[in-house]
Amino acid sequence: MNAPTQPLLNLKNLRVWYPIRRGILSHTVGHVRAVDGVSLHIAPGETLALVGESGCGKTTLARAILGLEPVRDGSIAFQGRDITRASNAARRPIRPDLQVVFQDPFASLNPRMTVMDIITEGLIRHARIKPRERESEALRLLADVGLGRDALHRYPHEFSGGQRQRICVARAVSLHPKLIICDEPVSALDVSVQAQVLNLLMDLRDKYGLAYLFITHDLGVVRTIAHRTAVMYLGQLVETGPTESVISSPRHPYTRALISAIPRAGKPRTERVVLTGDVPPPANPPAGCRFHPRCPHAIDQCRTTIPPLESTTDPTRQVACIRQSEI
Repeated sequence: MNAPTQPLLNLKNLRVWYPIRRGILSHTVGHVRAVDGVSLHIAPGETLALVGESGCGKTTLARAILGLEPVRDGSIAFQGRDITRASNAARRPIRPDLQVVFQDPFASLNPRMTVMDIITEGLIRHARIKPRERESEALRLLADVGLGRDALHRYPHEFSGGQRQRICVARAVSLHPKLIICDEPVSALDVSVQAQVLNLLMDLRDKYGLAYLFITHDLGVVRTIAHRTAVMYLGQLVETGPTESVISSPRHPYTRALISAIPRAGKPRTERVVLTGDVPPPANPPAGCRFHPRCPHAIDQCRTTIPPLESTTDPTRQVACIRQSEI
């Protein structure tokens, strides 16, 4: 019997809280609980989609993994190594293996650098190539993302949004990473261009054996690219499982509402789950289940009991709802 594969990325009870300060002496009077007790893992070569409404903590979670946000509690392990509070110097050896593609390609590309300099900068800094090899390596990377030699000496402002995102993808794969965090990588693109970039990401995943943490609020793209899906609400996970299973048979009321909002031709309006009220502030989350103020199935116990994220009758599924077996 083969030993189980060690997770490439493993988060345990991760918390990222921001202090709220008041007064002349800046006393801490509370915290914004952007990420509040998230545990998840990603296997080598796997794509995990992290979905939820804007403001639920998806990007904050990604930034914590990258070391861009301080962690209050919990742990982050990458390739079996604890990097929760690793310094910049300690992170340097793992940076080639952990890359990112940001939402806005124009903002994430240096406007003063040519495409060749942008996509080979990491290779030079990590001594993967010699300066004289820069052009040939850049041409190889551009070919990987469907761009030609004419892009080599041009600047970011000379490209369309989809082409700029391809340049960002080329930069991310240049060091042959193990994991790429894709933070809303297609949300700023036209629908037709979205499909092209998604196909590109899947092709590169197969070619290089990449794993992705794919962050999005659009469940319409999740079925295309993700092996597993984790649904996040107000800083916590409410449901996880294989993508096809989560989308075709959602167990949590919040997941059902998200999926019902996906436009589908011929879908009766009566199938739409409309949530009432607004998302509570993360500085003052509700007691008990955080979703209960908006949940159409909430009972008194939901207002006092914090539901754990636990396995269902299907061992591949986890749901944080005390009524998940009833509704």
